[in-house]
Amino acid sequence: MSTEEAISLFRETYASVRSEIGRVMVGQDAIVEGTLNAIFGGGHVLLEGVPGLGKTLLVRTLGEVLDLSFSRIQFTPDLMPADILGTNLVMETPEGRKEFQFQRGPIFAHLVLADEINRATPKTQSAMLEAMQERQVTAGGELRPLPQPFFVLATQNPIDQEGTYPLPEAQLDRFFFKLVVGYPTAAELTEVLNRTTEGGKVIPEKRLDGAGLTQMQGLVRQVPIASHVKDYAVRLVLATHPKTGTAAPISNQYLRFGSSPRGAQVLVLAGKVRALTQGRFNVSYDDIAAVATAALRHRLIVNFEAEAEGITPDQVIAQILKDVPRDSGASV
Repeated sequence: MSTEEAISLFRETYASVRSEIGRVMVGQDAIVEGTLNAIFGGGHVLLEGVPGLGKTLLVRTLGEVLDLSFSRIQFTPDLMPADILGTNLVMETPEGRKEFQFQRGPIFAHLVLADEINRATPKTQSAMLEAMQERQVTAGGELRPLPQPFFVLATQNPIDQEGTYPLPEAQLDRFFFKLVVGYPTAAELTEVLNRTTEGGKVIPEKRLDGAGLTQMQGLVRQVPIASHVKDYAVRLVLATHPKTGTAAPISNQYLRFGSSPRGAQVLVLAGKVRALTQGRFNVSYDDIAAVATAALRHRLIVNFEAEAEGITPDQVIAQILKDVPRDSGASV
């Protein structure tokens, strides 16, 4: 298959999946596209928003559109790690003997919906760390690989709501994107009412299987990125590190910690996906800038001054994008 044919196939597949999700989801175009960007880039997604905005519906619809095994974990304060990973149970064999057999938990699926992930205790949240990074779990005394491809799509309510436990920084860093789900417009809300209070339920069709998705992910990694564009991604990440020679002024003022190297990896991979969706086989400065907020917002830790003044990571990133020149010959 030629490069042009591969790009065309990618665009057609992406558009097909996007269109099928649109048959169920109303609006939230940026959220849907961000989720698909992360899936094609091979990463996990954290969807944050107040209840009732369609976060769970989006993930469930994606599970129906992709021909992959799907499981849902409802996180609650009494959920235990074994409820996620699985546990050894005493089972009786046909011969009448009793032996331990490992019963797999819901984490053993291609697509895992971690619903309201910040309602579980830190002990239970930690059960996801190895799975999200290594694509394997340690359970029953053994290392057990997870199905491939493997994605965690997590939803959470805003941290300041009652009965929630903030996700640790190490777990946040494992998410490819953090997408903030906003309220619908009047027109979108009207359409939601039309779809949910009248007529029948729309059943989306399968549009992509695991083998096809793996092929698309392989194509993403083949997309070239020029050294000066890659350097721009590096300088954006370094600009988030306060009290260093590369820090942007706003980082020194409002950040305690900046992005990890994973942030730079996500900028490049997400930029490659965006380039392919637009029919290009190269990454531009605009691709990197377009994905910067979703890629970095959960990797920045603001200081007390920022909290007191109501400065958010999104505002810091927006200013960094203005301050960091695309030409590496210029200075911040």
